Amino acid sequence: MEARANAIAGGRAAECVWLVEHPPIYTAGTSADETDLLDARFPVFRTGRGGQFTYHGPGQRVVYLMLDLKRRRPDVRAFVRDLEEWLIRTLVEFGVRGERRADRIGIWVACGGHEDKIAAIGIRIRHWVTFHGIALNVAPDLSHFSGIVPCGVRGHGVTSLADLGLAVTMADVDAALKRCFEQVFGPLAG
Repeated sequence: MEARANAIAGGRAAECVWLVEHPPIYTAGTSADETDLLDARFPVFRTGRGGQFTYHGPGQRVVYLMLDLKRRRPDVRAFVRDLEEWLIRTLVEFGVRGERRADRIGIWVACGGHEDKIAAIGIRIRHWVTFHGIALNVAPDLSHFSGIVPCGVRGHGVTSLADLGLAVTMADVDAALKRCFEQVFGPLAG
């Protein structure tokens, strides 16, 4: 990824976006607090992205983005807001109201008097090229999140499109992500 980021920054490679689905793993960002790893029942990978512990696994769409913000808009906060907007628009396509919270990263949905996280954001930027990205809970086994304090946020749960009662396939989500990506970010440069 480092070589690709350097090539993108130097104008020698195109931007790219990967849509993936991982086996069950926990990842630790650069701010991860070891006390938030409650039960390491899955492999734990230390990453260079920002943030704390998160879970990735089957039923969750993980999107890695390598975008050249120098060509787009060299503003980290604007990039994070664009990621949030991309997720919010994607959720709207399924009739779900996703929301930002000033004190909590990610996208949240109201669930019967409380809020649960439906999507996570964890990025790294080097030479204005982005790494890592987002994770949207489509239909993961939500019990897998119980081995960590997701993103270091206590007092809130996690949810998914399936948990909200929606029979949405990964292909449906991928199509919505692709449509909404272009609305928010425009075409990939390259």
